[in-house]
Amino acid sequence: MKNLAKNFVPALLVAFAVALTPAAVLAKAPMQSGADSARGEGQTAELFGNAGVFSTITNVLLFILGAISVIMIIIGGLRYVISGGNSANVTAAKNTILYAIVGVVIALLSYAIINFVLGAFTGGGTGGTNV
Repeated sequence: MKNLAKNFVPALLVAFAVALTPAAVLAKAPMQSGADSARGEGQTAELFGNAGVFSTITNVLLFILGAISVIMIIIGGLRYVISGGNSANVTAAKNTILYAIVGVVIALLSYAIINFVLGAFTGGGTGGTNV
């Protein structure tokens, strides 16, 4: 019984000390160094902010949306011009222009909402207001 107590008490103290030490403190340095070594040259380390991944993806998608909407407005205008007075073709051309404009408005509103939400979570990181 005495040997059991000699071996059990130090093991209990070590287990108690490990349980009180936060796991994030123990694992932060190796995890961060692993993440740093996995990142390639010139890649950003941030998800949010002006140079973050989310901002870059949002900017690229907005550029693509702008290009597509301009193309669709031009196509709608050409369809309107070559409709020849046919009411069905005129209506289709007007709908093409209308839907392109509505798509741009929805995309811009979604961009504003995303910036607001990201700004609220990151403290104004991407230009949003912090409420």
